[in-house]
Amino acid sequence: MPTVRRTRADVDLAKVDWARIARTTEAEIASQIAQDEDTAPVFTPKELARARRAIPPSSIDVKGLRRRLGLSQAQFAARYGFTVETVRNYEQGHRQPTGPARALLKVIAAEPDAVTRALALPEGRRGR
Repeated sequence: MPTVRRTRADVDLAKVDWARIARTTEAEIASQIAQDEDTAPVFTPKELARARRAIPPSSIDVKGLRRRLGLSQAQFAARYGFTVETVRNYEQGHRQPTGPARALLKVIAAEPDAVTRALALPEGRRGR
C-alpha cells in the first residue's frame, strides 16, 4: 500500500479518539505490527548497537520554531518545560541545544501537538 503523506492541516484532531489511543496496550501494538510488518521497524540488538546518531549535528532555529507556533518565549518555555532563560540563550546563540533538549526540540518541530498532549498527561499515564 502506498504511503499517504498528510500535514497537520489535513488531520482533524477533534475526530481522533485520544482515549482509545491512550488505552492501547503493548500487546495490541505488537499484534498490529504482526499483521502489517510495515507499521513499525523491527531492529535486532546488533543492528541497534551499530546505529548512528539519529539527529544530525546541525543547529535548530528555536526562534523560528517558536514563532511558527505563535508562542512568546514565556509561553514556549512553559508549554515544553524549558526555562525562559534557556529559550532566550538558544535564540540569541549563546547556547546550542544538545542531548535530550535537542531531541525534544526536533520532536516539537515535527509534532508539536503530540508533545503538548504527552506533557499534559498525568505522571501515572506517561510511558504507557
